[in-house]
Amino acid sequence: MRTRDEVKAAVRALGVETASWAFANSGTRFKVFGQPGVPRDPFEKIADAAQVHQYTGSAPRVSLHIPWDLVDDFTALANHARDLGVEIGAINSNVFQDDDYKLGSLANPDPSVRAKAVAHHLQCIDVLRATGSKDLKIWLADGLNYPGQDSLRDRQERLADSLRQIYAALDDDHRILLEYKFFEPAFYATDIPDWGTSLTHCLALGERAHVVLDTGHHAPGTNIEFIVMMLLRAGRLGAFDFNSRFYADDDLMVGAADPFQLFRILHEIVSQDAHQPESRVNFMLDQCHNIEPKIPAVIRSVLNVQEALAKALLVDADALAKAQASGDVLGANAVLMDAYNTDVRPLLAELREEQGLDPDPIAAYQRSGYFEKISAERADGAQAGWGA
Repeated sequence: MRTRDEVKAAVRALGVETASWAFANSGTRFKVFGQPGVPRDPFEKIADAAQVHQYTGSAPRVSLHIPWDLVDDFTALANHARDLGVEIGAINSNVFQDDDYKLGSLANPDPSVRAKAVAHHLQCIDVLRATGSKDLKIWLADGLNYPGQDSLRDRQERLADSLRQIYAALDDDHRILLEYKFFEPAFYATDIPDWGTSLTHCLALGERAHVVLDTGHHAPGTNIEFIVMMLLRAGRLGAFDFNSRFYADDDLMVGAADPFQLFRILHEIVSQDAHQPESRVNFMLDQCHNIEPKIPAVIRSVLNVQEALAKALLVDADALAKAQASGDVLGANAVLMDAYNTDVRPLLAELREEQGLDPDPIAAYQRSGYFEKISAERADGAQAGWGA
């Protein structure tokens, strides 16, 4: 069993990437609710993300979305991030908000539209080079609404060809992170609906192509920790997007709906040492904070991941293996439950004090006056929102 110091060291080493769009206005297809102090540009998004790292010590990278986060000078944006104590993380492409992509992007039946989508990804690779990022993250809305609308097989062939072109343009230290989603926005068939489809394309591309797993992108009842185990076993889990859901892809704060699921997932990650930075699994918060304050919600999400990780690290691996080998069903389950039921909050508060941080990050942020400051400073201009 790990000691308290070993648990604290592992939590300290974990870096949870935040998403630039989490700090912008967001909502549902019915309504987007604006909030005071919301960023107006990518520079202000990064400033808000830096607040999360300042109070948690565990959010050192910020993921960008192109073209939502387009700027004239990405080197200046990267320098701005470093000045605030964070770095640019994965670069996310967007080929789902242009009219040309109504029938798909990389799998579109029109060669000119596919070429446009590939060119956008080459633009994103240029952003990688300018910012020092290493990961190009791809999620596609490509799919079909009706049977017979297009050939399922032909779409996979087009998708594979488009991905090969993008992969060939990567630098040697770049990776493609290919996401999947069970449904939405396509109603009949999604072109990358599951981890097997994503993995199939990644294996065909090469060793620098890895699968992205998003907690909310599965059918109800899916055993997500099994998928985590399989992708780690294959050496192809490139990124894990943390969020939580009650019904579909709700993008709520991680652990909000099922904290025990988060613990189970992190137990599989810890059991294969994939929580270690050298594993290169990119842990990110892919969440939309529609009605709650943005920065405190992201801080709380980081704390939820830290707590679940600390509990997973407290699992007595030797006792668990002994119970499993002897067929002790209840004993094995009890080992997991003992760790899950441990209150790790005092340990994490102690860790923060050792790091020179406030033991209560949310209270410290609220006392800082930052929200009042940005609410006044950002009263003018257009707030960033979903799609900008």
